[in-house]
Amino acid sequence: MDFKKIEKSARTRSRVLSFVKYFFLSLWALIVLFPFYWMLLSSIKSYSSYNSEYVPKFYATNPTFQNYLDAFTAVPLARYFGNTIIFTVLTTAAMLVVIVLAAFAFSRLEFKGRSLLFTGFLALMMIPNELVIITNFVTITNLGLRNTFTGLILPSVTSVFYIYLLKENFEQIPDDLYKAAKIDGCSDFRYLTRVMIPITKPTIVTVVILKVIECWNSYVWPRLITDDSAYFLVSNGIQEIRENGFGRENIPAMMAAVVVISLPLIIIFLLFHKKIMEGVSRGGTKG
Repeated sequence: MDFKKIEKSARTRSRVLSFVKYFFLSLWALIVLFPFYWMLLSSIKSYSSYNSEYVPKFYATNPTFQNYLDAFTAVPLARYFGNTIIFTVLTTAAMLVVIVLAAFAFSRLEFKGRSLLFTGFLALMMIPNELVIITNFVTITNLGLRNTFTGLILPSVTSVFYIYLLKENFEQIPDDLYKAAKIDGCSDFRYLTRVMIPITKPTIVTVVILKVIECWNSYVWPRLITDDSAYFLVSNGIQEIRENGFGRENIPAMMAAVVVISLPLIIIFLLFHKKIMEGVSRGGTKG
């Protein structure tokens, strides 16, 4: 038996498979990234240049950054950014407090009906968010909280999925550590802040990043609960920009605004995508 030929054939087969795999991965990457390229390309074309292209060009003959200047001068984009930052920071902070305490209660505290209550919480994950929007809208309206940051934030201060994810991480911490801390006179709150939170930091960071992305992309609820442009976020501010800012036909200026709005999320994802994957994988691993 010629082992050299077998080894050579195996290497050739491995190289071919690697080539095919990376070829399709590269092709898929191009398909996914093309809309972002087209958005960026359109944003640096002038209005006249864009409309004169009967056949779309994949390059800009006379690039201009005037559209980006118009994005901050023709419309109150800076105010939309400020509103979104306030909404994102306050919502994420409030949700973090709620889910950490809830996950700790379900994972470490013993109380009657805990399993039944948690099962009920998990059942809520089967209900689409769209079904509770009307109830939330009526509640917020009756409380007189429309066109306020409180009305924007309240429906988003908890998440059953994040509670479940964090609970799974808390349960991976050995019970003996908790019992030893209780024997030493450590309170539940101190054990949570000094032991459990530091150990599960990767998952908590992941939850924070995902919540920031979720808040930044939030559209339906802010659009429903606010009709005052002073409280518009960047997501629903796009519609205001389209209707009363640049106009429906000025696509390059619209694309410039979209690029500016999308840039923070792209940077966050590029910086923390490994932590997101690490935190999610930790949540699904027992032992």
